[in-house]
Amino acid sequence: MSETLFTTEQKSNAAEFTVSEISNALKRTVEDAFGNVRVRGEISGYRGPHSSGHAYFSLKDDRARIEAVIWKMTFQRLKFRPEEGMEVIATGRLTTYPGSSKYQIVIDSLEPAGAGALMALLEERKRRLAAEGLFDAARKKPLPFLPRVIGVITSPTGAVIRDILHRVRDRLPLHVLVWPVRVQGDTVGAEVSNAVAGFNALPPDGPIPRPDLLIVARGGGSLEDLWGFNDEALARAVAASRIPVISAVGHETDTTLVDFVSDRRAPTPTGAAEIAVPVKAELEATLASLGARLRACMSRGVDRRRQALKGAARALPSPDQLLAMPRRRLDEATSRLGRALIADTEKKRGRLSAARLSPAILARRVAEARRRFEKDGEQLARCGRAYLRHRRADLDKAAARLRVEPIVRHAEAARTTLDRMAARADQAMELALERRLTRLGQASRLFDSLGYTSVLKRGYAVVKDADGAVVKTAAEVRPGAGLKLEFADGEAGAVATGTATPRKPAYRLRSKAPIPGQGSLF
Repeated sequence: MSETLFTTEQKSNAAEFTVSEISNALKRTVEDAFGNVRVRGEISGYRGPHSSGHAYFSLKDDRARIEAVIWKMTFQRLKFRPEEGMEVIATGRLTTYPGSSKYQIVIDSLEPAGAGALMALLEERKRRLAAEGLFDAARKKPLPFLPRVIGVITSPTGAVIRDILHRVRDRLPLHVLVWPVRVQGDTVGAEVSNAVAGFNALPPDGPIPRPDLLIVARGGGSLEDLWGFNDEALARAVAASRIPVISAVGHETDTTLVDFVSDRRAPTPTGAAEIAVPVKAELEATLASLGARLRACMSRGVDRRRQALKGAARALPSPDQLLAMPRRRLDEATSRLGRALIADTEKKRGRLSAARLSPAILARRVAEARRRFEKDGEQLARCGRAYLRHRRADLDKAAARLRVEPIVRHAEAARTTLDRMAARADQAMELALERRLTRLGQASRLFDSLGYTSVLKRGYAVVKDADGAVVKTAAEVRPGAGLKLEFADGEAGAVATGTATPRKPAYRLRSKAPIPGQGSLF
């Protein structure tokens, strides 16, 4: 027992570490060995950024999983939003979290795993923006026919800007403002969005003229090269632009979110310049043609009106003809005017002399007029009172005819008739129902008496073949054939074991032939 005690009390030569020392040693080892790694896996447990701005989730495959974290500043620089179940490629460094004895990857950049994932992400963004109405044709703005200033958002060193400037110079020289941006990389969406917002923020009458039309242009490339133009923030910035936007990203077969939200899509950057700027020579030819047509129309209109005026002038009479009759009537009236004035004056003088107008005569006439007025006033009062009496009498007669008692009596009689008819209706319904039940019972008894089921109850059976057809004769039965026998309480199967034996015909008495020479009593 002393040997056992001595063995348990002896100390080991291994060094002792605290939990923190072991955790820190593991942390340094993992970070030194895996300072920069790329991990491909499926996002699991993603619930969006934390209130602090950091995002925590897991990357997993079919056999393992690893915890992942994206710090706030890195999350803000991501060109797409992580989602649950998305397969991604994460670039970062491995480290440990001593608080829970876990190792995790601190992600510095995140990208979808392959073109399939990019297309799935693009389709999801399309559905979300289309549901918000950003692709509707009703919200697209019309392009100006002849813009004064065109804003181009593209790389200043590529062939795209040279093609656009060359085509604009060939068609119609205009003022072109170029906002230089990167057209490939992680900063494409932010730079192009700032360019669109910057052009919209220019004052109309400022030192830098505000463009009447914007062109977002880039040359062709792969899906990854054009991915910056699928940025959701860029699509919303283009949709919110007050200046019409032409999208010329990639070749004709390339499509991005900017193409769907822009007011017009061009197949190529050169096509965008052709859409934005008309041809000067064509405008001059059109203007000359319209001017010639206008001059010809004005000349023809003046000629038609001149001819119409000449025709109307030929139909009008001359001034002498128009004034001949009025002049003659004026001359005749002038000759009669002197005599008529003299005669009228003499007539008025005679009437005035005969009237002997005096104040007494005027007073008498005024008194007579006053008496007539008073008489008419009295008659008017009597007529009004008589009219009121007639109307009151008519009203009294109508009130006498309008009594409540006849209406009440009529309503009571109608109510009595209605109650009587309701009672008769109930009786008629019960009688009709009893008759129908009686007929139904008779029909049921007749069916039972005439049906074959009553015959089956007396011990008979119905023979049927395997298909359920009724066998009527014995000749129809073949040896070994399956039969069904229907009895009154159900069916039973049977098998024919022999051939049918025909039944002998019933014996009939035959009349003997008459003996020759013997007469018949009949």
